[in-house]
Amino acid sequence: MSMKMVIRVDSSLQIGSGHVMRCLTLADHLKETGCDISFVCRDHPGNVSALVEDKGYEVHRLPAVEDDSRKATQSGHEYKHWLGTNQATDVAQTMEVLSRFKAQVGWLIVDHYALSEEWEKVLRPHVTGIFVIDDLANRKHDCDILLDQNLNQSGSSRYENLVPPDCQVLAGPRFALLRNEFTQAAESSRERDGQIKHLLVFFGGVDSANETLKACRAILSSGCSDLAVDIVVGASNPNKNAVNEFCERHDMFEYHCQVSNIAELMSKADLCLGAGGTTTWERAYLGLPTIILPVAENQVEGTKAMAAAGAAWDLGYASKVSENEIADAISFALNDPEAVCRISRAARGLFGGDLKPGVELVVDAMKEFRHAKT
Repeated sequence: MSMKMVIRVDSSLQIGSGHVMRCLTLADHLKETGCDISFVCRDHPGNVSALVEDKGYEVHRLPAVEDDSRKATQSGHEYKHWLGTNQATDVAQTMEVLSRFKAQVGWLIVDHYALSEEWEKVLRPHVTGIFVIDDLANRKHDCDILLDQNLNQSGSSRYENLVPPDCQVLAGPRFALLRNEFTQAAESSRERDGQIKHLLVFFGGVDSANETLKACRAILSSGCSDLAVDIVVGASNPNKNAVNEFCERHDMFEYHCQVSNIAELMSKADLCLGAGGTTTWERAYLGLPTIILPVAENQVEGTKAMAAAGAAWDLGYASKVSENEIADAISFALNDPEAVCRISRAARGLFGGDLKPGVELVVDAMKEFRHAKT
């Protein structure tokens, strides 16, 4: 499927790094098919564009807006402010980038809560197909394929009036964009016995609210001194030095920054404390029992769905959860190995049996669309 592809996605202290990371997973698989891929990213504070470049991809950086950190927010309909400008300005800047390419752009891949059909319709004449990644189902899109990898009872039907009638909607964890390291780790994953000796704490690549340190303190106060605890933070985490200093003072904690072996750490762990979002599917795929503390509004619904399916514990919105509540949740898991096993089986069961990895299903859908167009 050799063609030029462009991915429009952002990361920042407000947005986090999850959108970029799942786009990188898709990009890596598309690259294997011979595609030439470029990223278009706004230069927000706390972005991870350098990581994208380190992976070998060209990044076209759109200029940052001075008051971006003041305007950006993580609540409700205010996702439009994550863009740092309006859609008209953003699409004009993106068009200017596209005009530099000699080759016709095949797929335009869009992963951004602030972009909608208003933006996509302008670019429609200049690309072969538009592929949207979404989690919210709160706005209209002009796209050919839409991916929503979240667990939701409504499935694809919740996009019924939000996409064109001929748009293919790929809905559910079955289509989760998981890197090869997770599919490889799952092949050799152990059957969990419910005993908790190794704990993993990971609240995403940014964690500006420092839920990581709160979790560390909760673990310490729980009195479980015989636990081994891996603490993972991203390079963009503004609190990483404080977390590292805390870990250095207590032998039970091992600090990791910007790791490349997160699947290995998840496989080794018996229980995880973490945010919702994209890592939910990585943990579930490996059957890692998790106490989830959503750190953004867009993670709440998915976390509730996981808990309703018996595939995770939902402790509630992270900013409203105390250290004592986290400590109590850990103690509960330690004292109920059968519940831990049930959570593990239910999480892994979300993906079915020995089926094709979700990212391969997504790439297949993109190939089939291209063949239908030619």
